[in-house]
Amino acid sequence: MGVSRLDVLYRKLLLTKLFIQGWGKPDDLKRIFELRKVVGNREKCKELVPKDYPVFIDKVDDQSDCKIHNGYFISPLEHIVPGILPSESVKARFQFIVPKKWKNHKPVCIHLAGTGDHFFWKRRTLMARPMIKEAGMASLLLENPYYIHFNYRTSKISINILFKFRSSLRNVSDLFVMGAALILESAVLLHWLEREDYWPLGMTGISMGGHMASLAVTNWPKPIPLIPCLSWTTASNVFTTGVLSKAVNWRELEKQYAMHSVYEQEIIRLLEYCGVDSFKMGQEFLKSSLDTLSGLDLSTDLLGLHDPERDRMGLRTSALHSRAGEGANGQNQLIGRDHNHGLDQMLSSVSSGGPHVSMQHTNINKGGGSGRQRQSLHTESLDFMKGVMDECTHIANFSVPLDPSLIIVIQAKEDAYIPRTGVRSLQEIWPGCEVRYLNGGHVSAYLFKQGLFRQAIYDAYDRYLKKYSNT
Repeated sequence: MGVSRLDVLYRKLLLTKLFIQGWGKPDDLKRIFELRKVVGNREKCKELVPKDYPVFIDKVDDQSDCKIHNGYFISPLEHIVPGILPSESVKARFQFIVPKKWKNHKPVCIHLAGTGDHFFWKRRTLMARPMIKEAGMASLLLENPYYIHFNYRTSKISINILFKFRSSLRNVSDLFVMGAALILESAVLLHWLEREDYWPLGMTGISMGGHMASLAVTNWPKPIPLIPCLSWTTASNVFTTGVLSKAVNWRELEKQYAMHSVYEQEIIRLLEYCGVDSFKMGQEFLKSSLDTLSGLDLSTDLLGLHDPERDRMGLRTSALHSRAGEGANGQNQLIGRDHNHGLDQMLSSVSSGGPHVSMQHTNINKGGGSGRQRQSLHTESLDFMKGVMDECTHIANFSVPLDPSLIIVIQAKEDAYIPRTGVRSLQEIWPGCEVRYLNGGHVSAYLFKQGLFRQAIYDAYDRYLKKYSNT
């Protein structure tokens, strides 16, 4: 199956760049990797968010067909890993859109935001309001960390804020911090909805929102409907072989990886995911994706595959691939480690301080040599990106949801944003889940298939009611 030309064209029209400041603080990566060991385990993660965690409603708008509750709470991540969230993201904000008349029960679906989905209006217009009309179902829209919130009590907004609206994640580590925050914040909201007697509860999201919803559901200690749309098992392929790889600031990432030994000497040692689709398949995955996209005039220089001697890599890549070899010997899940320590004990040895890694004005020798040296550095950076992405975003690194039969996954057959080649399928990791395939690509599905997304939500909730309405 090819990739959508519309996906490729749409990406070329966007100016947004990803990870413009690089990998992020090494200490932040260390702390979030340690936290991943906890949030990746449902039994441990459920102890992090109390059932009575405080949630506040500060405004209610009365509409013709619904009431819109604007609320907030302090992200649990701020208590668990202090200082890792930017100050403007400590307060998590949401909109709760409730029908004035319920049709049956009081169902609520939590919608997590996709990449660049700032504010609430897209999800409110395209999903929440139609769901009230079609099914009498309430929607709760949670704002992503790192996304700027416009205070509805203020009528003025600065030019600097407007500029930030176009911004996205500035560091690779920001994506992992966002994921950890959303997992914990989703638990806060699910507990709150239960306390308020809403039922049944479920989660959905489109693109990155679908993947974040998947991670959040893995840690909920009850059966729950999940409808991830246009997402798959890991974010590693999104940023290394999908069309979004063209938006990544690879030059800055390569500079930092070459100049700071902490990545090869310390960070790599913390990576635990060594599944069959991790490092050892990286080169085949890249080549396959390039062959597929070659007819669409995508640059081979970007993916770093034009050098026939690309397999002659340096010591760092050998270290990465040797770790992947461990996974090839039947260890497709986590490498065994002692996970019996408490979160405070695990995080206590990792400092939150340290200067931000910045190579903006640094000249490096490794990247400035021959084309082969440059090619090797780019390939090493790709492998490292795949490794850290798999560590923090691969579904196999998290607990399996209690009832996968309540999961309906929506995929676009020609999705150029979410490549599936060389990646373990969700059916393999979550046996019993359903995958529905749509014709077309990522962009066309988002623009024209919202009705099918909503139908999948209704179908998943119907399954839940049939199985658990009497429990």
